[in-house]
Amino acid sequence: MTELQGFGDQIALGAFTTLRTALTSLALGIGVGLCGAAAKRSRVRIIRWLAGCYTTIVRGVPELLIILILYFGGTVALTTVFGRYVEVDAFAAGVFALTIVFGAYATEVFRAAIQAVPSGQIEAAQALGLSRFCVWCFVILPQMWRYALPGLGNLWLTLLKDTALISVVGLEDLMRKSSIAAGSTHDPLTFYSIAASLYLLFTSVSLVGLTWLERRADRGVRFAK
Repeated sequence: MTELQGFGDQIALGAFTTLRTALTSLALGIGVGLCGAAAKRSRVRIIRWLAGCYTTIVRGVPELLIILILYFGGTVALTTVFGRYVEVDAFAAGVFALTIVFGAYATEVFRAAIQAVPSGQIEAAQALGLSRFCVWCFVILPQMWRYALPGLGNLWLTLLKDTALISVVGLEDLMRKSSIAAGSTHDPLTFYSIAASLYLLFTSVSLVGLTWLERRADRGVRFAK
């Protein structure tokens, strides 16, 4: 098909942008999720309330609306601060929005995973005189990953597909590149099918990796049985 009618390089570049956006959002979102889970378990009531408001609002609003609000809201805020029109970078706005969304769902995954850690181990660590920070780092954190992996895997697959939403604010991702190619060549079926195949490839490879991680995390458990 002669390099996809001249759009082969553009499709590849869009696929790279999609992966870069998803991986950046994943890394930042995990950090937000850990902070959110810690906040929900805080002894300070106002911190627990703020964390609850964050997860409730984000999980109750469609991802597309969050992207649009952050993109246009950020543009308005920067324009007000600098006194001239400043447009938010599409990649930064997309990553920020996806991080906020992923972090809200990851907060609940981590919270449930922390609760799944046997309380007896936490009490034993405290009885040994370990500080709360040491209990978190050496007792809770290493074990909670095993419980959190399945939920995080599902969130990652959702995040990969949600990157397609950022094309509405101009990010040159796989979806936008495919849309441009489809419009230019008047062959939407071909290019949208290619985009679908690439998304399926990303998720299939991710599933293989997630399965390997879960098996590795469960090695000690199976050995103990």
